[in-house]
Amino acid sequence: MKIAINLLVFVVALILVATALLYTQQRRMLFPAPHDYPREALPGFRLVHTKTDDGLRLSAFYRAAAPGRRTILFFHGNGDNMLGAIEATRGPAVAGHGLMLVEYRGYAGNPGSPDEAGLYRDGEAAIRWLGEAGIAARQIVVVGNSIGSGPATEMALRHDVAALMLVSGLSDLPSVVRSQIPLVPRWLVRDRFDNAAKLARVKAPVYLMHGDADTLVTPDNLERLARARPDATVVRIAGAGHELAYTAPAQAILTKWVDGLR
Repeated sequence: MKIAINLLVFVVALILVATALLYTQQRRMLFPAPHDYPREALPGFRLVHTKTDDGLRLSAFYRAAAPGRRTILFFHGNGDNMLGAIEATRGPAVAGHGLMLVEYRGYAGNPGSPDEAGLYRDGEAAIRWLGEAGIAARQIVVVGNSIGSGPATEMALRHDVAALMLVSGLSDLPSVVRSQIPLVPRWLVRDRFDNAAKLARVKAPVYLMHGDADTLVTPDNLERLARARPDATVVRIAGAGHELAYTAPAQAILTKWVDGLR
């Protein structure tokens, strides 16, 4: 009996320690900012700086739109940066659309630490910068890839933007975490990014694009998002995984869709 009690105490203590570590360290895993990032603007872009309402000065890449074209406000995934964002938006860039490539706090040399509320502040700072540059919300198409679907959806909810596209988007972060680590309870995931709960209140047109072979943000996320927004345009790309945003089909779809917005 004593051995059984000691074993139970050990198991409970181990679970408590593991839970505490996961709760306190999860943002290190959720936001693995790459160490390789551009220190200066790449050809065709300006390195600009936005100012968040909590006092952070953040780097971003900006490319002005050609006359009559819209500006895409792009939010990249958690393991990416502005270099990847350039690759994910090369189609619209060639077509002459403007680009505002948001870089998050704690990424690419930016100050601060990323979390859900912080990414929303970073998005607000980017929209504010665009407004000061003379680009109204109605000229902005918001695009979010992977975890970038969180701030993208929030910005489309808060502002009267032209449209919202989610590529490999989350329905909500706890569901994604549980699909990878089933034993993690939903309440333990501190950042929610509950896009499915917000989509019905977004006034702008919504486009959902997902690969049917995505094993990270699995296709059931797309199904939940589509149920939350029945009038959304939904496209499933056969054989595409979580790298969808960088593929030629995704570039063609994004460009054609933005070109056709009224």
